[in-house]
Amino acid sequence: MAYRDAQTCQEKLVAERRLWPFDLLVLLEHPPVITFGRNARQEHLLWGDAALQAAGIDCAASRRGGDVTLHAPGQLVGYPIVDLNHYQRDLHHFLRLLEQILIATLADHGLTGESRQGKTGVWLEERKIASIGVAVRHWISYHGFALNIDNDLSAFSAIIPCGLQGVTMTSMSKELGRPVDKQAVAETLIGHFGKILRRPLLGSYHDTTTSQT
Repeated sequence: MAYRDAQTCQEKLVAERRLWPFDLLVLLEHPPVITFGRNARQEHLLWGDAALQAAGIDCAASRRGGDVTLHAPGQLVGYPIVDLNHYQRDLHHFLRLLEQILIATLADHGLTGESRQGKTGVWLEERKIASIGVAVRHWISYHGFALNIDNDLSAFSAIIPCGLQGVTMTSMSKELGRPVDKQAVAETLIGHFGKILRRPLLGSYHDTTTSQT
């Protein structure tokens, strides 16, 4: 799904979330796009328009927190539409829970991820494998995380990822030295999402209004 379309979709779901008894996890991939969070600095974009166009990379403003990041096919992007009233109305606590979900998912696939104090996201030693940036409206979360599975890491040279100088981005397939089944990773993550947030899986959500248009 195009990034701008995903933002529009999330706005709709956030507005509807207060009518539901359940939370929602949206999992998808984006075409290549650099997104600028509310704290992004323009100098963290390193490529000019011509280089971006040649590489087929779009740019978009984002309502999430954080700096600049890159989305591309091969990432598992997750947007939790979650009522934070169930989680102490504590955004930092929620971010730590998202990190736990990603770390548990990586562990099930043979990788030891970790969180780092003062640097939101998930790391494998000095290499960053997952980025997190959320937004909140009426204590409903949206935006979320991006886990690198088998995306083209060379595109990260277009930016200073998350504004962190010298950071090395990595992926599950690079670390494991083999292809990774993205559907299997998604299923693993869904399980940990339910366990760690203590929200049982109720099944898939089907927006009949959207599907008819």
